[in-house]
Amino acid sequence: TDLPRSPPAAAEPRHASPAAPRRLREKLRTAARMAGPPAHTAPGSRQQVQGGEGRAEPATGAPPARETRAPFRFDYQRFRRSLRHPVRGRRPSEDPETRARRMKIKEMMKFAWDNYKQYALGKNELRPLTKNGHIGNMFGGLRGATVIDALDTLYIMELEEEFQEAKKWVEKSFDLNVNGEASLFEVNIRYIGGLLATYYLTGEEVFKSKALELGEKLLPAFNTPTGIPRGVINLGRQDTRSLFSPCSGMSWSWGWASAGSSILAEFGTLHLEFLHLSELSGNPVFAEKASTSQLGVMNIRKVLNRVEKPQGLYPNFLSPVTGNWVQHHVSIGGLGDSFYEYLIKSWLMSDKKDSEAKKMYDDALEAIEKHLIKKSAGGLTYIAEWRGGILDHKMGHLACFSGGMIALGAEHAGEERKQHHMDLAAEITNTCHESYARSDTKLGPEAFRFDAGSEAMATRLSERYYILRPEVVESYMYMWRLTHDPKYRQWGWEVVKALEKHCRVEAGFSGIRDVYTTTPTHDNMQQSFFLAETLKYLYLLFCEDDVLSLDDWVFNTEAHPLPVNHTNFKA
Repeated sequence: TDLPRSPPAAAEPRHASPAAPRRLREKLRTAARMAGPPAHTAPGSRQQVQGGEGRAEPATGAPPARETRAPFRFDYQRFRRSLRHPVRGRRPSEDPETRARRMKIKEMMKFAWDNYKQYALGKNELRPLTKNGHIGNMFGGLRGATVIDALDTLYIMELEEEFQEAKKWVEKSFDLNVNGEASLFEVNIRYIGGLLATYYLTGEEVFKSKALELGEKLLPAFNTPTGIPRGVINLGRQDTRSLFSPCSGMSWSWGWASAGSSILAEFGTLHLEFLHLSELSGNPVFAEKASTSQLGVMNIRKVLNRVEKPQGLYPNFLSPVTGNWVQHHVSIGGLGDSFYEYLIKSWLMSDKKDSEAKKMYDDALEAIEKHLIKKSAGGLTYIAEWRGGILDHKMGHLACFSGGMIALGAEHAGEERKQHHMDLAAEITNTCHESYARSDTKLGPEAFRFDAGSEAMATRLSERYYILRPEVVESYMYMWRLTHDPKYRQWGWEVVKALEKHCRVEAGFSGIRDVYTTTPTHDNMQQSFFLAETLKYLYLLFCEDDVLSLDDWVFNTEAHPLPVNHTNFKA
C-alpha cells in the first residue's frame, strides 16, 4: 500500500509530479542507476555530461566564421498597432455580478502578491504559514520566480502600483550572473515566458534584454549529437561569446529520467518562446540551425518526424544521443502534456502558416483518440496513460489542460471534425470538473482514477493533494471563450470559493495535502504558477473576450501571453 506522501515543498515542475505511481518512480531510478553512476541530486541523481561532448562539429572541422550583420531593432509601436484588440479590452457594459466576481479575483491576486512582497520578495516562492521565502533547486541560482511569473497578471489586472514594484525588482535586483543547475523547461516557461510576455504588453526594454540574455544561457543544452536538448543546464559554466560558435556550457539529463533520456514535455515546450527570442533579437540561432551547428528548436521536429511513433503515439522519453525512444510510456499528463499544447499553439502563433505543426497535432490527436480516450461505466470521458500497449486508467490534474487544448484546435478544424472535437473537449472538461465536485473541498486531487469501481477520484493517499494547480480552470476559460456556456463561469466561481475557504491563510495561499477532508493540512507553499496561471485564467474567465483576445495572443504553458505573428516587425 502507498504511504501518505507530502506534496513537495519546492516549486513544482509542471510534469514531474511526485505522485507518480511508486513502481514507475522506482523503475526510473533503476534505469538511471543502470545508465551510469549517480552524482548529486537535481532533483534526482544525474548523469554528468560535458556540454561539448558529442557535439555536432562543423562539417569542415574548421571553426565557423563569426557572422556580421546590421544591428536589428524590433519595431514595438508597429507591433502594438497590429493588434486587433486593446490588450485590456474595450470595457463594454457588463452585468454587476460578473464584475464583482472579477474584482474578487483581483483582490486575491493583490493579497497573494502583497504577502509575497512582504515576506519573500526576491525568493522564488512564499511560504505563507511560516512567513518566509523559499528558493528551491529548479532555477539554477535564479531568484524571483514569483516576481517574473506575476508581472503580466499584475499588468492585465491593472494592479499598477504592484506592477511597478515588480518591475523595480527586475531592474534593480534580478541577477542573471548565477552559477547553478537549472531545469531548461522551467526556466524557459516561467522566466523567458514571463519576461517576453511583459515586454510585449508594455514595451519596456528591460524585460526584452533580460529575456534575450537568459535565452543565450540556455543554448548549450542543445549541444548533443541529435540537437535534442538535455533537461538540466548549468547557467554559469558556459561561453556565449558567439552565438554562432559551439557553446562550452554543461548540461545533463535528469537522473530520474529513463537511461539518460530527454523528456517530451521538456524539449517539446520550447518552440513558442524560442521563436519569439529570434523575433526580438533578429538572431535565427534560437529558432533555426545556427550556421553548421545543431542549435535551435526547429531541429527538434526533424528528429521527431524521423523516429517511428508506436501506434502514432509519442512516448515520453527520447535519447538525446541516438534520437530513439527509450521506453514506451505515453501520457497526456505529466511528462508529455505541453508538447501537444505547443503543436497547436505554434500553428496559431504563426497566424496559421506553420502547417507542419498543425499536421503533427492532428495526427497525434487522432492517435490519442484511437488508443487513449476511454469512457467510464458512469459515462465520464477520460484520457488514459499507455505503457507499452497496456492502459493505466488514471488521469492526472496536469492532463486537465487538454479540454481547453482540444477546444482551441476544434475552432480551426473542418466543420465535421469541429463539432466532434468540441464535444470531446466539453466531455473531458466535465470529467475534470467531476474530480473537483466529488471531493469534500471542491478542489481536485493530483491524480484520479477509473478502476476498482472508483470514478474521477484519487484512490491512493499519495495522490490526494492539491498544490494550487491551474489546468482545470484553464480549460474552463477556453471553454467559456469558445462556447459562452454559463456553466463554465459557474464552475470557475466554485473554484474561487473553494480556494478562499481552504487555501487562503493569514499570509497568502497554500496548497493542501488532502482534498477529501474539510479540515485539510496546508503544505506551506504559494507556488509561483498560482499567480501566473490559476488567478490569471480565473480573472480572464470573468472578462470580456477582447481582454488578451485569442485573435492576438497564445498563452505559453505558464499562461504567459505571446503574440500571434501577424506580420514582420523589423524596424
